[in-house]
Amino acid sequence: MTEPHVAREHLPIPDPARPPATSVDVRKQDPPYQPNQPVRPPEGAPNVLVVLIDDMGFGAPSAFGGPCRTPTAERLADGGLRYTRFHVTAICSPTRQALLTGRNHHSVGMGVTTEMASAAPGYNGIRPRSAATLGQVLAGNGYNTGAFGKWHQTPARDVSPAGPFDRWPTGEGFEKFYGFLCAEMNHWYPVLFDGTNPVEPDRRPEDGYHLSEDLVDQAIDWIRTQQTLKPDVPFFAYLPFGATHAPYHVPAEYREKYRGAFDHGWDVQREITLERQKELGVVPPDAELAPWAEGVPHWEELSADERRAAASLMELYAGFAEHTDVQVGRLIDALDEMGELDNTLIMYILGDNGASAEGGIGGTLNEHRIASGITDSAEFINAHDDALGDATTHAHYPVGWALAMNTPYQWTKQVASHFGGTRDGLVVHWPAGIAERGGLRHQFHHVIDVMPTILEAADLPHPRTVDGVAQQPIEGTSMLYSFNDADAPDRHRLQYFEMVGNRGIYHDGWMAVTRHGTPWEMVQGEPRSFDDDVWELYDTNVDWTQAHDLAATHPGKLRELQQLFLIEAAKYGVFPLDDRMTERENPREAGRLDLMGERSTVTFTGAGLRLTEETAPNVKNRSHTITAVIDVPDSGADGVVVAQGGRFGGWSLYCHDGRAHYAYNYFGLTVRRIAAPSQLAPGRHEIRMEFSYDGGAVGRGGDVTLLVDDEKVADGRVDATIPYYFAFDETFDVGVDRASPVIDDYPPVDNAFTGELISVRFDLADDQVSDAASDRDREAFRYAHE
Repeated sequence: MTEPHVAREHLPIPDPARPPATSVDVRKQDPPYQPNQPVRPPEGAPNVLVVLIDDMGFGAPSAFGGPCRTPTAERLADGGLRYTRFHVTAICSPTRQALLTGRNHHSVGMGVTTEMASAAPGYNGIRPRSAATLGQVLAGNGYNTGAFGKWHQTPARDVSPAGPFDRWPTGEGFEKFYGFLCAEMNHWYPVLFDGTNPVEPDRRPEDGYHLSEDLVDQAIDWIRTQQTLKPDVPFFAYLPFGATHAPYHVPAEYREKYRGAFDHGWDVQREITLERQKELGVVPPDAELAPWAEGVPHWEELSADERRAAASLMELYAGFAEHTDVQVGRLIDALDEMGELDNTLIMYILGDNGASAEGGIGGTLNEHRIASGITDSAEFINAHDDALGDATTHAHYPVGWALAMNTPYQWTKQVASHFGGTRDGLVVHWPAGIAERGGLRHQFHHVIDVMPTILEAADLPHPRTVDGVAQQPIEGTSMLYSFNDADAPDRHRLQYFEMVGNRGIYHDGWMAVTRHGTPWEMVQGEPRSFDDDVWELYDTNVDWTQAHDLAATHPGKLRELQQLFLIEAAKYGVFPLDDRMTERENPREAGRLDLMGERSTVTFTGAGLRLTEETAPNVKNRSHTITAVIDVPDSGADGVVVAQGGRFGGWSLYCHDGRAHYAYNYFGLTVRRIAAPSQLAPGRHEIRMEFSYDGGAVGRGGDVTLLVDDEKVADGRVDATIPYYFAFDETFDVGVDRASPVIDDYPPVDNAFTGELISVRFDLADDQVSDAASDRDREAFRYAHE
């Protein structure tokens, strides 16, 4: 039990009572004063390590029968437990918010990703202060806390140097943070934060840099320092990788390890995986493959070129997955060397949702192109085979492999109604607390169960108040009861699921579900009524994989569960259901605040600023003018004045060979460059780029005029523009072009403006186009990539 003399229900724990003075002379004080002791966790509280892999389906890792070798997950599972019925929310931000709060995602405002937030309480993208995070609770009880990797819970408008920072990781209970605050990241040239400070790596790919390796290096260094300085204080380390979310960036030798390994195709792979899963016992012997998704070709229907392209992209993904697991292994080895492995409760979650189908039917070398209906042919992918995984690609595998990586279940990421979107492997390792080695646990559990499990393992109560705010109940169920009792009856017996209209309800093995949309169909039709959704019914007590729909034969049971869904959805803030695309893109229509608001003029002074696309001036689908005031030294000026995006889409205003330039990169397919004919003389100059948008629809072209000191020096034509997003993992930069370069006129990283940048002003015209149908397409794409 928790130590009786420490009241831990109210955090922060109050300071001890101040003892009275008993003497005028300190030497006669009786009893003598004792130094205040820091807050300590209960005796025997373990270290905690939570590892979260991005976009990995149940059937991908070898630890659960998949083709992607995960030696570390296998090692930990062989020394601990595999949980075979562990569930997440079907997409990124909601799973992470649920994990760190122990509450359902709608209960904590994260019904969707932060960038799709609306005014509805279940979807506002803001964690209520009544739902303290696991980091806050453990830190408040004396743990040291650190987070390393992907953080996708901070409201989009807050990710700027102006803050506020209370919902950044360091404001949510983590004393140390190193990572990124968005949906995905370039693993060769990442833009990161150390705490709240923007940073970039001091090494390059040619120096051996890779983001996953960097994150683990940071985590190891932090733990070693913490254990050196405070060996008697347990730590909580949270390691949410950007991998295996696209882009698939991995050293070539890892991809080569799988060369030819997937030539048999996704249909055969599903059969192979299912047999391995049965051998491992992670599915029962009578488990069947769930139905194949309609509209997705079988392997035999592909041409030879299509098979080669698809197999290559799967080889790349598998290498990416193995590389990530190997990095986890380095951390496990470090814990072992420190003597801390046995007393560290490790929860290794092999996916924040099901495998992703966002690469489209044929896969792609640049996932951003799909938003505009631009697909890569198999011949194009094959022509770039040698480059797969390097900094020139932003690859994603086809839908068929996503379905295979979710074996034996149906559907994918986003689809909260079916296990292909919500069931992932979980490995738990804690030799000091779990007697069995290599055990299987078939109890039903959900990501909201992680926090109460850790609190019970540490002998900590659920707090009643945190920072004076009364706490809403933790909604998860501790899994600790099952650690040493394989046959313990399920305690998590009821769970709803919902994501962008896809919804379901689980109760004692029965599930009623309805799929509202198809995740890889980026072009959306007319809005679909929720009343038109077709419900399915499964008895997973006997039908493990949701292979047999019983709705027609058990209509009464279906109605019972549909009513139960209504009750649970109302209880946890799911209503009103929201599948909107167009309206939620517009902050004013959606009911959320926007950093730029309605400003039509924004001026930046000096160089160095780095902003996300959500907090930068929006130049898309409108006329705009960029005016830079610079001072050219006697030696001349080169480098970037201001840029947005990178190699896979963006624009840049820069100087090259001493001349002013403007470049527009259209999805990495074409780069239009407009250049002044003469070099800039030393001294102060005004460079102005005027973009006159064609109008009529999103993604149209425009005429570019380049002026120096009010004199037209060049003009040109941009035939088409990027309508939706330049890049999820690039930034808006003043005085430099971070991450990948927009154009090869300057190198990555070393492209800062060599003169003095005095100011850059953006004037945004009021002719911005917002085509409703196109906006639906954009939101579908954006949501798919969160």
